[in-house]
Amino acid sequence: MSSETVTTETDEERDEATDGTETAVAVEGLGHAFGDLEVLADITFSVDRGTVVCVIGPNGSGKTTLLRLVTGLIEPDEGTVTIAGESDREVGYLAQQPDFRPQFTVRETVSFYGSLVGTETDVDAVLDRVGLGAVADRRVNALSGGMMRLLGVAQTTIGDPSLLVLDEPSSGLDPTMTRHITDVVADLAAAGDAVLLATHDLRSVERIADEVLVVDRGELVATGPPDAILAETETETLEDALTALARGDDAISVSAGLHGSDRE
Repeated sequence: MSSETVTTETDEERDEATDGTETAVAVEGLGHAFGDLEVLADITFSVDRGTVVCVIGPNGSGKTTLLRLVTGLIEPDEGTVTIAGESDREVGYLAQQPDFRPQFTVRETVSFYGSLVGTETDVDAVLDRVGLGAVADRRVNALSGGMMRLLGVAQTTIGDPSLLVLDEPSSGLDPTMTRHITDVVADLAAAGDAVLLATHDLRSVERIADEVLVVDRGELVATGPPDAILAETETETLEDALTALARGDDAISVSAGLHGSDRE
C-alpha cells in the first residue's frame, strides 16, 4: 500500500493543545495482518482523557481490527499500545453486537460485571449515567435495541477504566436513540473519560469528536478535529472529506514535516 497522512496540526500546535492533559492510550506504529492480507500498517495516535476520538473510514478499512488491537483482544504484528493509569480495568469495550444474559435484569447485569472488576460498583449511578435508571429491573430480553446498546455503554464504564472503546454504538438505531447515545458519549468525555469510537454516523462525529482518525485500506490517511479536516480537504461535510481522502484526491494538501509513509 502507498499513502500519505493528512494532518491538520503542526507538532508545536499539538503540544500546545495537549498541554496539561493526560494521555489515556498511546498507539505507536501499529500493524496487523491476517495471513498474507495486511489489514493495518503503521498506525500512530493517542487518546487523551476527557476527549472523544472517532475512527471513520470505508467498510473493510480496518476500523474494528484497530479497536480490537487497542483493547488487547488480538495481538499486533508490529507496534505498541500503551495504556496509562492504575485502574484494575484498563479498557472498557463495547462490541458491535453486545451479548448479555437474557434472563438477567439490567441491574443484575451491571452488578455481574461489577463483580468481575473487583471494586465496589454503584449500580444506580452507572445506570443513571446512560439513562437506564428507569428500566433497572427490566430483563435484558425485553430491552429495545437502543437500550441494549446503552447497557453496553454502561458496562464499559464499570471499574473506571482508563479508556472506553465503542464499536459502532449507534449502528442501526433510529435518529432519536442515536442522538441520545451520542449525548451519553459526550457526557462521559466531559466527565473526564477517554473515548475511542468507531462509527459510520458522520453527523454524530461532527457533533462530538475532538479528534478524527480517517482509516483507508489499513492506513491512517488523516487526523485532526472535524473542522480542520474539512478545511484541509476543502469540503463541507465529513462524508465529502471521507470520499476525497479515500480516492486520494490531488486537491488535498499534505502538511510538510508530518508523519506519512510510502510502502509497496
